[in-house]
Amino acid sequence: MNKTKVLITGCAGLFGSHFSKYLLDKGYNVLGIDDLSGGYIENIDERVRFFTFNLLDLNILNKIFESEKPDYVYHFAAYAAEGLSPYIRNFNYSNNVLCSANVINCCINHKVKKLVFTSSMAVYGESAPPYTEDHIPLPEDPYGIAKYAIELDLKQAYRHFGLHYSIVRPHNVHGIYQNIWDKYRNVLGIWIRQALKNENLTVYGDGQQTRAFSDMMYYCEPMEKLMKDFNGEIFNLGSDTYHSIKEAAGIVKNIVNRNGHHVDIDYLEPRFEVKDAYCNHSKAIRLLDFKDSTELELLVGKMYDWAKDIKPKEIKIMEYEIKKNLYSYWK
Repeated sequence: MNKTKVLITGCAGLFGSHFSKYLLDKGYNVLGIDDLSGGYIENIDERVRFFTFNLLDLNILNKIFESEKPDYVYHFAAYAAEGLSPYIRNFNYSNNVLCSANVINCCINHKVKKLVFTSSMAVYGESAPPYTEDHIPLPEDPYGIAKYAIELDLKQAYRHFGLHYSIVRPHNVHGIYQNIWDKYRNVLGIWIRQALKNENLTVYGDGQQTRAFSDMMYYCEPMEKLMKDFNGEIFNLGSDTYHSIKEAAGIVKNIVNRNGHHVDIDYLEPRFEVKDAYCNHSKAIRLLDFKDSTELELLVGKMYDWAKDIKPKEIKIMEYEIKKNLYSYWK
């Protein structure tokens, strides 16, 4: 009997690497695609049948779907830098919209049973938290706009072609295998990278912004349940416990200083961002038996213990398409 074959885009990133391992351990056949622009090959389980290319190349993507015939697709590939997205508009829409459209086209043309798409809490914008799935999306930045565009496109693809899909809106997910060498995203990873270099932790503005941080380990089981059920449904996934950014930075500071570092917190110029952002997860709890037990101190400690033993990577500076009003710390 043939194993169920699952294709995961972004398999070298946080979501893709964890979910690949989870499915492989449960007996699935896993294919992976990643261009390694934001993830690292050492994150990919050796059991994954891995293809390295950019999803903008529809010709290669079509050939893989034709030859491999995946049953299900999880589309995790994205560049999730909300604050940076206004300055890299072309890259943002190419990476997050056009690549996704190529994946959707292939799913339709090659009769994939279902596509599971990771959207983002960014689609909610400045709505009053905690956000529920029935909030009307009002994204505040090009990244959120791109994610919401694909949500709408998936609804159309189902109506017109019968492509089954489910959507996950995760938020502030962290864990080992995360790219902590990205200058623009993954705040806990940025702070850990700074601490490992004995640099002060940087906070934008006064640090009173509130976020709920989640451990990736709690995401795999509910995402597997979406494979065959809950067609057309949207789920928030994340922690119910939120912290101010100042409080979270203080937790990281205390942990790294206990491990021999000597860092403080520097408060930089504020950036344009939603002040308070966190979600309600009652739908996922009710229908997916979702349970997030993230404890921020334990999550940071786990990430620190992993990161301190890894050879440092190069910090890539993005090519800004717009430099007007660029924050001083990104120049």
